[in-house]
Amino acid sequence: MAVKRLLTEFGMGSSLRRQDYTEAATRAVKDALWHNSINLAELFGKQKEDMQITLDVGVQRPQEVDTAALAAVFPYGQVQVNVHKGGLDVPRPDGKGLPTVMANVAISVALDLPEARP
Repeated sequence: MAVKRLLTEFGMGSSLRRQDYTEAATRAVKDALWHNSINLAELFGKQKEDMQITLDVGVQRPQEVDTAALAAVFPYGQVQVNVHKGGLDVPRPDGKGLPTVMANVAISVALDLPEARP
């Protein structure tokens, strides 16, 4: 058996006024997840809980992201969250107030599958 990545989904989310990096990342995860309905595990005779999900998050302040809150968004699967410096903080035009926070995510799904025979 070998773990094989089968798909990757991308999403973007924002926090317009509160500079909440976790909320922006949560919205990005939902953006990626809620635009598809892929029955990937069932296609390979696996349970949904068998899916190995890697979530890569890009925000300007990675230390401010609650990784447990992001993992809780997923209804099933084994979730690993990696947070990186990325995304974008957009300053207000008037220079006052908190910037708008933008988060980007990549969700990769893998399954432990038998090796292909030659």
